[in-house]
Amino acid sequence: MDVPGLGPVTESDYETLVSAPVPVPLFGGAALPFSLEGYEDDDAPEDYHAAIRAFLALDRTALTAAAPAAFAYYRETYEAFGEGLDDFPRIDGPDEVWDHVTFDRHVVSVLRDGEGTLVHISVECECSWEEEHGLQLVLREGKSVTRVGPYDGHLTDD
Repeated sequence: MDVPGLGPVTESDYETLVSAPVPVPLFGGAALPFSLEGYEDDDAPEDYHAAIRAFLALDRTALTAAAPAAFAYYRETYEAFGEGLDDFPRIDGPDEVWDHVTFDRHVVSVLRDGEGTLVHISVECECSWEEEHGLQLVLREGKSVTRVGPYDGHLTDD
């Protein structure tokens, strides 16, 4: 089966469809596989296509817009665990936060929210300040970052 924007996909062991790695401009062209959850049985697969198309059209400016939220997550982690530790990463502001995040080691997940209405893109990333829980970016309909925080699989803060 082919998915617009991704090309051929295959079924994975986790009952999802997975693409070959696709370059993601938002992440500097890093090539990542995409995992589509619920796509085969969805009544409106064009919603997935639109979210993928929007996501792949984003450039680094979407990360710049989300930098204050990522920096707030860093500050929360620093205040909870890092104060007084010499080896805890020091990040002085939002303009430095993405230098401490690795985008090219995980899968881009495309799925509907719990209500079954909106398609979201969820990306698990590694970050230097929270090695255990990492960082999760969620983009509603693939258009902009709407959630930044520890990777917990949630698509919203509700």
